[in-house]
Amino acid sequence: MPVTCPFVDAATWEWDESLYAGSAPHYGVGRMPYPASLAEAIRDELGLDGTGRLLDVGCGPGSLTLLLSPLVESAVGIDADHDMIVEAGRKAAGAGVRNVEWRHLRAEELPADLGIFRVVTFAQSFHWMKQPVVAQRVRGMLTADGAWIHVFATTHRGVAGDDPLPHPRPPWDRIDELVARYLGSARRAGRGTLPAGTRSGEEEVMRDAGFIGPRRLEVPRGEVVKRSLDEVVAAVLSLSGSAPHLFGARLGEFKDDLRRLLRASSPGGQFAERTREIAVVVWHL
Repeated sequence: MPVTCPFVDAATWEWDESLYAGSAPHYGVGRMPYPASLAEAIRDELGLDGTGRLLDVGCGPGSLTLLLSPLVESAVGIDADHDMIVEAGRKAAGAGVRNVEWRHLRAEELPADLGIFRVVTFAQSFHWMKQPVVAQRVRGMLTADGAWIHVFATTHRGVAGDDPLPHPRPPWDRIDELVARYLGSARRAGRGTLPAGTRSGEEEVMRDAGFIGPRRLEVPRGEVVKRSLDEVVAAVLSLSGSAPHLFGARLGEFKDDLRRLLRASSPGGQFAERTREIAVVVWHL
């Protein structure tokens, strides 16, 4: 039987430590990386020239932080999940990146003596936070010419379609059905559920906090990415709604079923997807 959990409304849901429990090692494997064109778009929009500081809030394993770190003098990545911070540090060390500091910290604990920043970024993270609190606190951490950046992207799966690719697309509809058979139809989120999805209304929050904007940028994509069976499995386990801990003692059984499902779609274990465009939303003081 699926693990039971209490209902948590999207408007009142608060962070709990189990949200991404066990997902950190799967994130870097299963999520398609941000393209260099994303960094170029942000660089050109803000005139970044290797000076100033960047704060990445809800940085996860550092995917965006490490991409943008060459554009600034120094960067700080914070995340409420300890394992994500460990994974970010490991990736930075492996890449020889030395200008990023990693902190295990909730966004609601800011400013946390971190100082002042030229750029603050949120990539697929702000919806998990107490938005009015975080918006007000981050506002006081920006330089007068500073910018707040939201990055909206879907990196665990590509665009649906029937155009020919070199390998089959992952059968995402059937993957979703398999997850639902184990965990139930309501979207799981830590110890609760989010049947209506995560909260919205970010623009109102930002304006109430005194930000001006937004200016919207689109980073077009559409390139074909080849993905292995293991990468698709990791993509599923990188999600909050199908994080490893949610399956409890049935995690091994779920992974076996998922692998059988993927093998049925591609006996060779190779898949291909077309990447999705990325939206960048910029706010100023």
